[in-house]
Amino acid sequence: MTNPSVLAQEFFAHGRAAECPVIDMHTHPGPYSAIYFPNATPERMIETMDRSGVRLMCAVSHAALVETARGNAYTEAIVRKYPDRVRAYLGLNPNYPERVRAEVADFENHAGFVGFKFLADYHRVPITDEAYVPALEYAHERKLLILIHTWGRSAYDSPDHVEPLAKRYPGATLLMAHCGYGEWDKSIRLAVEYPNVYLEITGTHNPRGIIEKMVRGAGSEKVLYGTDLPWFDPHYVIGCVLCARITDEDRHNILHRNAERLLQPFGV
Repeated sequence: MTNPSVLAQEFFAHGRAAECPVIDMHTHPGPYSAIYFPNATPERMIETMDRSGVRLMCAVSHAALVETARGNAYTEAIVRKYPDRVRAYLGLNPNYPERVRAEVADFENHAGFVGFKFLADYHRVPITDEAYVPALEYAHERKLLILIHTWGRSAYDSPDHVEPLAKRYPGATLLMAHCGYGEWDKSIRLAVEYPNVYLEITGTHNPRGIIEKMVRGAGSEKVLYGTDLPWFDPHYVIGCVLCARITDEDRHNILHRNAERLLQPFGV
């Protein structure tokens, strides 16, 4: 069956759409300790973005999720080298609370950073733990973004963990990476009830109908495009959005307009 979407037809014909400058809200440049990614250098990632019409990526290096000082410096070097293509999240490791406090206090000295990244399932520290409070308070006071790895029924970062943060820190914009995978209804409810909660689709595009479910439940204004690049190819994830049974207005919201609105205070 022919896809009736004008936007989809342009992407399928040309690999991009001039009126849809895609923004990827979830990427990880640099090497990863457990898997070899041949296209994980910033240069190769930008080549991939160019092939698929992605204008900008918001990034936190793989290294920053473990050894934060080295990893955040690596991310910042990428932002400085490619200021028109990259914005960044500061990676934090809650197992070292004193380091978290120091890194948060130094946040304003990092050029091109838009907020923080929490990866509690890896760090094994729930996002409701006191170790995250300096970052949450700072983001709340300064209207920053926090990209939170969320997973259904996790002991560390499930939708149930996100809700008290959304209530307590309304000034912080909480991006639910992976949309609380599996607990779709809870995640959608949070996006509906809390203006500062958004659903970010990395890894959620495989279950059939999930993008449609998020748009029906929360509205496309609360859904953000992301890939985990280099984990997922942008062509594939963009294709999932293009082929979802939603309108072109919804597709524009997901692929770039919502991100443009959130990133506008940061010079995007």
